[in-house]
Amino acid sequence: MIETLTLAAILIPCLIIAIVFHEVAHGYAAWKLGDPTAKGLNRLSLNPIRHIDPVGTLLVPGMLALAGGPIFGWAKPVPVMQNRLDNPRYGMMVVAAAGPGTNFVLAAVGAIALGIAMPYLDGTPAAPGFVAQGLFYFILINVFLGVFNLLPIPPFDGSHIVEGLLPRSVVHHYARLRPYGMLLFVGLIALTWLAPELGIFEKTIMPPVNWALEKYLGLAEAIAG
Repeated sequence: MIETLTLAAILIPCLIIAIVFHEVAHGYAAWKLGDPTAKGLNRLSLNPIRHIDPVGTLLVPGMLALAGGPIFGWAKPVPVMQNRLDNPRYGMMVVAAAGPGTNFVLAAVGAIALGIAMPYLDGTPAAPGFVAQGLFYFILINVFLGVFNLLPIPPFDGSHIVEGLLPRSVVHHYARLRPYGMLLFVGLIALTWLAPELGIFEKTIMPPVNWALEKYLGLAEAIAG
């Protein structure tokens, strides 16, 4: 029980920071590109209360942590009106990319902090271990969220990027998948639980996550000397 509570005390703050910055980045990018909707609703605030979804930010990640599953979650989406952007087609690509991009920047910040802290963590009791573990999970959660949100499944950020890259003549065909995106996502999650031998996460999400995590930890080691 103590180990579980300790893990929750590490994971939940890391996840909240990652999700809040992700959503604020969407809103900030939209504002700078012509859509002030999020700003008008005060969704550019870093106050977690304005963004937390009790189910997606707390309940689901908590249950996944207890079950030993992959840790992910979501916040209340920042509203973006694509038709209010200066360039709706490409502006939406930038708005979509801002969220995962911010997560990758946060992972770099965590890696730099870990590298600076590493020389001071050896041979000292308890607390430094907690700090190192916290920074590691902060990097991992941000990398996972960044990669996960780049999936080309509507309504994830990757789908908006794909729509901007596709020829205009075929965009509407891809857009037809949007009503079924969440159903497909739920189906994939169900398969990871019901048929773990298929290794869906291990074969799709985890290779780029592990590759990026290795690079960030390499950065930390380089800084630590």
